[in-house]
Amino acid sequence: MKIAVPDKISPSYFVAEAAVELGFFKAEGLDVSLELVYPVDKAYATLRDGAIDFVGGAAHAVPSAFPAFKGAKLIAAQSQGMYWFLVMRADFGARRGDLEVVKGRTIGAAPWVNTGLRGLLLAAGIDPGRDKVNIAPVPGALDTVPNFGVMAARALQAGKLDGFWANGMGAEVAVRGGYGTVIADVRRGDGPKACFNYTAPTIATTDALIARSPETVAAAVRAIVKTQAALKANVSRAAEVGRKLFPPEEAALIAELIRRDLPYYGATLSRDFIAGMTAFLRTQGILEGEVAYENIVATQFSHLWNE
Repeated sequence: MKIAVPDKISPSYFVAEAAVELGFFKAEGLDVSLELVYPVDKAYATLRDGAIDFVGGAAHAVPSAFPAFKGAKLIAAQSQGMYWFLVMRADFGARRGDLEVVKGRTIGAAPWVNTGLRGLLLAAGIDPGRDKVNIAPVPGALDTVPNFGVMAARALQAGKLDGFWANGMGAEVAVRGGYGTVIADVRRGDGPKACFNYTAPTIATTDALIARSPETVAAAVRAIVKTQAALKANVSRAAEVGRKLFPPEEAALIAELIRRDLPYYGATLSRDFIAGMTAFLRTQGILEGEVAYENIVATQFSHLWNE
């Protein structure tokens, strides 16, 4: 079996990666390999087309391949809350929370990730069209790039962007390099409160796999839950995964980034989260009308989230 993530050298989908590399899928009787499929809409299309079995990606992007979530379900969260950072050039002198700095600037963001930034700005009263915020692809980001955030940080350093909206690894590299400043970290309270539930890193699979082999899906959920527990019990195990998957610089950072994220680790897909995400998708024109919680979440596995 295969699980795809759209960003590899990153804390964003680290639980999925660690479940493979630390043997938690194997312990549940599943032979699962890790695949990089960028961007996230391509990962979900690959799931739809049957080339992979699970996606560890952004929950709000499921409709890119499964309109109105028809044909796929979320089975567990890797962690809670919208998990991207807005980083701007340090020489702008902006402070954390000063979203006005984006006006007239070019901000790099990946496909579908960019909707989260657009939603954050609109909720804060900044209209990208009116205020001339150019949310654009990051130069050089291709299907084979294993880390969008680090690529964005390098583009910022080279003066190709005014800022970027990407994962915690990219943010950390830019801040430590002295050329980036974190302006917004939604998980930790920056921006309007509703933005927290715009998306989250989750695990998704198809309705077909759930119907054909519910025991397989249950085993995958247990693997995710046990991986979260293992990292909470001993965060240094993150470094073990980093050494297997990451270049040396990023491998040296990952345990600290995961330590910061541990308060948000939990497999629960709450009704509040789904309501917030679907409301956000409607504002973006991605979803029309209400979609029932049970049509988005595979509730038959919910008892496993807190085991």
